[in-house]
Amino acid sequence: MERTVAPTGPPLPEVSALLDGIPGQRAPHPAEPPAEPPAAADSPPRFRLPVPFTLAYAAVLALTSYVTERLDPTLVYTLHQGFSTDVAHLVQTPVLVLVGSALWVAGGFASLFTLSFLVVLTLLERRIGGARTALVFLLGHVLATLATEVPVGLAVLVGRLPDSSLHRLDYGISFGVAASVGALAGLLAPWLRWPLLAAFGGMLLQDLIAFTDPLTNWGHLIALTIGIATWPWVRRWAEPAPGLRQAA
Repeated sequence: MERTVAPTGPPLPEVSALLDGIPGQRAPHPAEPPAEPPAAADSPPRFRLPVPFTLAYAAVLALTSYVTERLDPTLVYTLHQGFSTDVAHLVQTPVLVLVGSALWVAGGFASLFTLSFLVVLTLLERRIGGARTALVFLLGHVLATLATEVPVGLAVLVGRLPDSSLHRLDYGISFGVAASVGALAGLLAPWLRWPLLAAFGGMLLQDLIAFTDPLTNWGHLIALTIGIATWPWVRRWAEPAPGLRQAA
């Protein structure tokens, strides 16, 4: 059977060209990529507190200092005694007094010690963040308190100290500040680090030699040592900052 071949003629127009001439019957074209949306104008940066932990803590201390100045001295003493980290309270309500004792500052909010607290915690928080600054502060506050009060309890237990020592008034932020100073020193260049430690440590030693409050003075030195012991961690956590970059 012979195969029939259609004669060759002019090429037929494409279907799309035929449909283009009929209203409502335009042939589909390949999809084109959607145009990119216009770039949105840069929104203004949202305001963020640079040191939220330090500012919040300072506000609490300002409030408790105001209360201390306004209330009757007898009531203030009762409040301080209720939050004191003495041995009796540490045995009964340890968490309550360890937290509550750090809400009061001796000497008032306008004291030089409070100013030092603000400067030290601000510098430390700007380097390692608020949560880690709080951790360093609490380490110094809690561990130095236990290191000074546990021996008192043992001494009373064996009869070396009277029972009244179990109710020794002990409150304030000084242990936490001393630990923060020690931690901050590890982030400073050597020409700042060692003079700071020498000056602060020398002041603590002078207080210890004066023997006015040996337990508290020992607690300050212990807290400073705790802060120094955190150097490997704070150096790992620290963000670079001009003028405060750590050196070996």
